[in-house]
Amino acid sequence: MDLDKTCSFPNNLFARKLRFFDTTLRDGEQTPGVSLNPDQKLEIATRLAAVGVDVIEAGSAAASAGEQDAIRLISGAGLPVETCTFVRAVRSDIDYAADNGADSVHLVIPVSDLHIEKKMRKTRDQVAEMAWNSVEYAKSRGLIVELSGEDASRADQQFLSAVFSGGVERGADRLCFCDTVGLLTPEKIAEIIPPLAGIAPLSIHCHDDLGFALANTVAALKSGAGCAHSTVNGLGERAGNTPFEELVLSLEVLYGYQTGIKKEEIYALSTLVSRLTGVPLPVNKAVVGEMAFTHESGIHAHGVIREPATYESIRPEQVGRRRRIVLGKHSGSASVEAALHEMKYAPNDQQLRAIVSRIKDLGDSGKRVSDADLMAVADSVLAMECRPTIKLRQFTVVSGSNMIPTASVTLEVKGKEMTGAATGDGPVDAAMQVLAQSVADVGNIRLEEYHVDAISGGTDALVEVTVMLSKDGKIITSRGARTDIIMASVEAMIAGMNRLLEERT
Repeated sequence: MDLDKTCSFPNNLFARKLRFFDTTLRDGEQTPGVSLNPDQKLEIATRLAAVGVDVIEAGSAAASAGEQDAIRLISGAGLPVETCTFVRAVRSDIDYAADNGADSVHLVIPVSDLHIEKKMRKTRDQVAEMAWNSVEYAKSRGLIVELSGEDASRADQQFLSAVFSGGVERGADRLCFCDTVGLLTPEKIAEIIPPLAGIAPLSIHCHDDLGFALANTVAALKSGAGCAHSTVNGLGERAGNTPFEELVLSLEVLYGYQTGIKKEEIYALSTLVSRLTGVPLPVNKAVVGEMAFTHESGIHAHGVIREPATYESIRPEQVGRRRRIVLGKHSGSASVEAALHEMKYAPNDQQLRAIVSRIKDLGDSGKRVSDADLMAVADSVLAMECRPTIKLRQFTVVSGSNMIPTASVTLEVKGKEMTGAATGDGPVDAAMQVLAQSVADVGNIRLEEYHVDAISGGTDALVEVTVMLSKDGKIITSRGARTDIIMASVEAMIAGMNRLLEERT
C-alpha cells in the first residue's frame, strides 16, 4: 500500500503554489523562557532554508541589538529564502529592518476594537492612518510589505477589509489575517477568508489556544489564502502556533497536495529547534514525538510488522525517522520475535513463549523493558554464554566549583587494558565522553539519548539511567540503576556498549 496516495481530495482545493512563512525565530521565540542568540538563529534559519520554507521571520529588529545582529547574519548568509522582520507601525522599526538587511517586513497593526481602544488607546481612523502611512514608508525603504491585522478574528470585518484595501492601494504586497488568541473555527474561516483573499495575496496566522490552529490554517488555505504562518514544533506564546511539521504532513497525506517541503529533513529540524530552545517535544506529539512511530500493543505491533500501513498513516522514513517496537506487558510474540531477530536470536516456539512470558512479567511489575533486558532474558532462556567485550577496571570522576569536571577510566577491551581521561560540561558528561573515547578503536559508538528518573524520594534515591546508543546504524537502549547517578550512567553505558560489540560463544 502506498502511503503517499491515501487521499482522493483534488489539488485544486488550494492555491497553485502555497507558500510557507516560518515564524519560529520570532513568534516561536516568544515562548516563555526561550531566548536564542544570533548564531543559534542562523543555525535554525539555515536548516529552515534547506527544508524549503519560503519566508523566515528572523525576529523583531527593534527589540534588541542581538535581534539586529541575527537579522544581518541571516540576510547576509545567502540563503534561498526571503528574510523578514516583525515591525510595528512605527518608522524607527521600519528603519531597523531596512538598515539590517531584511527583505520584507511583517507590519502588524491591531484591528479589533478591543486592541484599538484598550491597548492602543486610539480610534479606528487613527489606526488605519498609521497602517497606511507605515506601508508607504516601508515601500520607500525598498521593503516587501506584508500588512497584518492583529486580532483580526475579533475585528469588524468591514473595517478590516477597508484597512487591507487601503494598504494595498498604498503598496502593500501581501496581507495577513491573524487569529491572535485562537478563536476561529473552520466554519467561520470559510465565510471571512474568501473576500479578503480577493484583495491581495493573503496569509493566515493562527494560534492554538483552543487546539484549532492546524484545522483553521488548513481551512483558510482551502478558502483562498495562499500562505501559511507556522512554527517548528508549534512553538509560540501560550499554547503556541500552527505546527509546521503537522501542517506539511496534513497537506500531503490528507489532501494529496505536494508542498515541495523536504519532509525527510523535518525530524532533524524539529530536534534541532527543541535542543536550542530547551523546549522538549511532547512524547505523544504528532509526526515528531517520541511515540509517533513507536508500538508496544501486541495487536498493533503484530499488524505493523506485517504491513506498516495497518497502524501508521505515513512511513517514519518520510520524515527522517525510524519505527520502534518497544516491549512491555502489552507485547505479543510477534513483536518480541521481531526484536529478537534484530539481535540475531532465533528461539524456537517453546523458548519464544518463555521469553514473552518473562517480558510480560517485567511489564506487569512496572518496569520498562530495554534492549539489554530483552537480551538478558533471551540469554537466560536460551542458556547462552555472553562474553562481554568491555570490562570496567576502575573509574574516577573529579568535579568541583573551581575545576573542570574530569573523568578517568581503565577498561579491559577485548582482553587489552585501556586507560583514558576526558573533560565535560559536568561529571556525567565527562563520564560519557571518556567511555566513548576509550572504545573508539573497536567501534564508533554514539550516545543518541540520555534520560534519568528518580525511582524514590530522598537524597539516597535510587536513580534509573536510560541511554540510547548507536553504532553503524544499529540503535539499542540500555539501563543502569544505582543510588549514584554517575555510576548508574556508567553501568548503562557499558552494558549498552557491550551489546553493540557483543561476542557470543
